[in-house]
Amino acid sequence: MQESKSVGAKRLVLVRHAKAQAHGPSDHERALTGRGRADAAGAGRWLREQAIEPDAALVSDAVRAQETWAEMSTGAAWGIEPELSAALYESGSDSTFDLLRETPVDVATLVVVGHNPTMAYLAELIDDGEGDEDAITALASQGYPTCALTVFAVAGAWSELGPGSGTVELFHVGGS
Repeated sequence: MQESKSVGAKRLVLVRHAKAQAHGPSDHERALTGRGRADAAGAGRWLREQAIEPDAALVSDAVRAQETWAEMSTGAAWGIEPELSAALYESGSDSTFDLLRETPVDVATLVVVGHNPTMAYLAELIDDGEGDEDAITALASQGYPTCALTVFAVAGAWSELGPGSGTVELFHVGGS
């Protein structure tokens, strides 16, 4: 992961990959559909409008997650290279928390692109219930469809990230 430009308040952006083809040579190799590409690029533009600028990105090494990152980062005009993670492809919430806790201390904003059900479950677990009511309601009512993302404010060190450690600031579904 790249080093941050600043230290202080932290942001975590959890993203479920965009809409992928139903079939591929393997599940790992499924690519995005045209809609998925458009949704991811739109999500990137939306993040740019929200002034979200990541210092680092952790992305599943599955093709659909890598393509989501590529389209999203192009839409947002971000120039950072993601860290690709084979572990993130099949990880559950506990092992994903472990991966996120390894984030360097100087990273202020981390974007994570992964898969369901893990991304949805993490979003629910991290939420401290004190965030933006509209965003929390949308998260609870819409579930975590493809290209859903949640932006959290995180207090404390990455090494301490766990249940109830983040405040929901924003929730968005690409294509909406």
